[in-house]
Order: sequence, then C-alpha cells, then structure tokens
Amino acid sequence: MVLDQIDKEIYELSLKSDEDLKDIYKKIDDICLVNSNRVLSAFLKNQVSYTDFADINGYGNYDSGRDKLERIFADALGCEDALVRPHIMSGTNALYLVFSALLKHGDTMISLTGLPYDSLQEMIGLCGDSSQSLKENGVRYEQIDLINDEFDSIKIIERLKRNDVKLVEIQKSRGYSSRRSLTIRQIEELITRIREVNKDVIIMVDNCYGELVEETEPGHVGADIVVGSLMKNLGGGIASTGGYVAGEAELIEMVADRLTAPGIGKQQGANFNLNNQFFKGIFMAPNAVKQALKTAVYSAYMLEKLGYKNVSPSYDEYRSDIIQTVELGDKDALVLFTQGLQESSPIDSFVKVLPAPMPGYPFDEVMACGAFTQGSTIELSADAPVIEPYTLYMQGGLSHEYGKLSIMLALSKIRKNG
Repeated sequence: MVLDQIDKEIYELSLKSDEDLKDIYKKIDDICLVNSNRVLSAFLKNQVSYTDFADINGYGNYDSGRDKLERIFADALGCEDALVRPHIMSGTNALYLVFSALLKHGDTMISLTGLPYDSLQEMIGLCGDSSQSLKENGVRYEQIDLINDEFDSIKIIERLKRNDVKLVEIQKSRGYSSRRSLTIRQIEELITRIREVNKDVIIMVDNCYGELVEETEPGHVGADIVVGSLMKNLGGGIASTGGYVAGEAELIEMVADRLTAPGIGKQQGANFNLNNQFFKGIFMAPNAVKQALKTAVYSAYMLEKLGYKNVSPSYDEYRSDIIQTVELGDKDALVLFTQGLQESSPIDSFVKVLPAPMPGYPFDEVMACGAFTQGSTIELSADAPVIEPYTLYMQGGLSHEYGKLSIMLALSKIRKNG
C-alpha cells in the first residue's frame, strides 16, 4: 500500500495542508465553474450529437463532428475559428505550423518575452543548422526581454511604431526559465497599448500550460492567434494526441492551407476516430486543470514547509499556468527528485530516470512521466534540463488525491535516500 510507504512527518504535514489551503482551493473551484460554464455553453450552442463521434476515414470530407469540435474550441477560447487536429502532434508542431504559414521571406517577427522555450530555438534558427528554420527561410527574428517579469512596454511600443513587423509572439508560460508566467491582465494591457500604435501586426500567444487557469483566455482580450497542445490542458487528460490553433478566421484559413494544401484548407483531414476523445477532452478540461492547479499548490506547500528553497510560485501566489518549479542546485538532487516522482507514478514506476538527450532540446533532460499518454503533461509529470541551477519543472495531475499520494511518496523516497 502506498500510504504504508509514506514518512509519518510528511503524512502529518499533508493532513495540515487541507486546512491551510482550503481558501486557495475554493478560488480554484470558482474559476473552474466559470470555465465549465463557457465550455458547456459551447457544447449546447453547437448542438453536439452522438453521431458526431462517427469514424470518418480517408480524406475526411464532410465531417460535421470535426467542424463542431473546432467551433467549440473557438468559442471556449474567445476566437472566431479554430483548427483542432491529430495531425498537429505537439505544441511545438502547432507553433511551427503557425510561423511557417504566416511568415514569409523578408518578414520580421519579435518575441516579446525574451528567449523562447528551448524546443523553439532550433525552429527559429537560434541554434542548430536546419534548412527549415525560420532564419534559413529569410524570416528576421528579434526579441525584447521582460523586465522583472513585466513586458518592456516602452521598448515594444517604440519598435512597433516603425510598422515593419509582421508578427509578435508572447509566451504565456515560463518555459525553462526562472521568470513568472504571464497573466491575462498583463497580456491584455500590452495588446491594448500595441493596438494604439499598430493595427496590423499579428499578435500571437503561445498558450501552452495556461488554458483555463484564469477566467478568460488571450482570445478574449484581443490576441489574433492562440496556439497549444491537446496533451496539455485542453485535452483534459483524455486526448491521446493533437494540437490546436485558434484565432481570426482569415489567419486560421492560412494555417489550414499550410497544414493541408491551398484549396483544401479545413475541409479535409480525417480525425482517425478521435472525435470522441477530443470532445470529451475539452469537456473535462476545466476539471482537469482544476485538479492540476490543486496538485501544484499542494506540491509548493509541501516543498516550502519541508525547507526546500526557491519554490516558484509559492503556494499562496496567483497562478496563470499549471507549472510548479523547485530549484535544487545540484545535479544529483535533481536526478534523485525526478526518480522519486517516476517511482510514484501509476505507469512505469519501475523505470529508473537518467539524464539523456531529447529531440528538440539543446541539453540532456531528465523526465518523470509515468503517464497513460506518452508525454502528457496534464498528467503529473516533471522534467528539467540538466544544467545549473538544476531547476525541476513539475506540472499536471488528473486527480488531486492521486497527486497528493504521488508527491508524498516521492518526498518520502527522497528523504529515505538522504
């Protein structure tokens, strides 16, 4: 039994957390209700039928279920249209699809949140030698760093006044960095200022890990296009693959033409009998995100009370994504912690995690992901680049109860191993 393996002090601290965290959990419940209302309203508006789950194969012509699904995603995300497909295999794939559809030779894009997530760097051409990177295909790249976790609005506005930038990209989540994740309020304030000086620049938000964490989405506050993965929040732990792009109808049409072919666009693309998973995934997504947030808050509380330093966000901080970090400062500690989480996972608990290369990342990685879907980060998982300051990034948890058990067991194993 798992409870038999948990350190007594850790178990008692966990019991205390229920009382200490009840007000925070209540706020998370309230946000879940708001987002559940929006998702359910989208289902009712679009009149989803059991027949929409039918297996449409081949070219996927006339798939009314697929079309309804995409309208539901658009409504839930505050957008005009959406593209939701199993052919988009990850958030990184979705981002590259958007960049390559909207940016042509001679165009300029700017990252407004500094250096992008590791897996985007080779895509852009900041490292590696791929002939398919944006830079190799004539796209100019610039970046403007954040200042104390805030947009450098003055520099951004002055740059955009020149009216020679095609697209600006905002990464809502922290990625592998020490900065805080951005809030919808911050994004809305920046978009308002940008539109005062530049009406034409495409404002894109990488929404990975941030969907349904707050009461509104980037599409509700003026983002032109929003991108994410179904193996994170909006898949609800049910979708076994896929990604989405949502935004203005004209831009979605361009992205669809890039995914399939001009003249075909959104009209083809069999969903391989996954419509049921995708519908059920977004239906369950508000609750899945709620469980992940409660698990993250609980993890932060336990880590802080047990004396771990540099836990971010703190358990009582405002959250705008599902990521929880702890800076361990030592390679051995990083690997041991990750191994402890893997050993407490429902799948592959017997696997020993070790640093190894990972496609799309410039450094060796450690990853604990004993998930039902490979790489599903809405399920409880943790990963990290094996470089100083050896920060572990945890996320997910489909059930708060399972999350508590796994965290307690991992912490107990780490304590036992010194």
